[in-house]
Amino acid sequence: MLMFAPAAQKLAALASRRNSEWAINTKFLYENELPSLQVSILNRPQVMLLLHRFLDPSVVSLKICGVTLQHEALDLVKLKVDALGFNFWPQSKRHLPEPDAAWLKDLEGEILRVGVFVNQPLDFAIRLFHESMIDIVQLHGDETPLMARTLRAAEVPFIKALGVSAKVDFGHAADFGAAAILLDTHAPGIYGGTGEIFDWNVAQDFANAHPALPLILAGGITPENAAHAAAAVHPVALDIASGAEISPGIKDYKKVSALLAALKR
Repeated sequence: MLMFAPAAQKLAALASRRNSEWAINTKFLYENELPSLQVSILNRPQVMLLLHRFLDPSVVSLKICGVTLQHEALDLVKLKVDALGFNFWPQSKRHLPEPDAAWLKDLEGEILRVGVFVNQPLDFAIRLFHESMIDIVQLHGDETPLMARTLRAAEVPFIKALGVSAKVDFGHAADFGAAAILLDTHAPGIYGGTGEIFDWNVAQDFANAHPALPLILAGGITPENAAHAAAAVHPVALDIASGAEISPGIKDYKKVSALLAALKR
């Protein structure tokens, strides 16, 4: 663990120039992931920088999820979106089949590439990461903390999505060892992209209970309510699919620009 200290200290120094909360998040990421994850990040410095910018709580980042077309991804990079989500779950309306996704490699270093997986074999996600198709995994299904150990052992950083319902229990959230937790509207069998909002008071309670765990907010966010969502919950990022679309998988640049403006980006 000591061999990683200089890099961690450099990141902490960078963080301290922003604010103390960001330093806490950096400390969380480095102390709660396995050393192997640190090796993976340090071997990909551009990814490290993109990830830490994305998780910086001094600004609210924007992730546009469900991107399926190369030219739209390039346009979103030009608009200065912080992260793009690519859904590899075959049942999704925004599914990007692996054979059609070779162009993701062209985006390496340009934007944070998030691979979204739902109850799928983790070796698939691990392979895409090590082939530099994606920068971070998003587990958006019913995965458990025990299953998440597989990703950490394989040196793969990840986000864990949790569906918010009346019966949800967040007591195990920190057990995943994730780089961030994403809260989305509970949607059995659909797993996100519904365009429906959940009670943001739940997200506020989660943030208060887990102050060192970066929180990403999803579920029914649009240009009209994005500013309110950011102000109410103070997440590190908003994750938006349907609220930035003309139709599933087809992005609306006017909506994306409006979202960025709402976040004062």
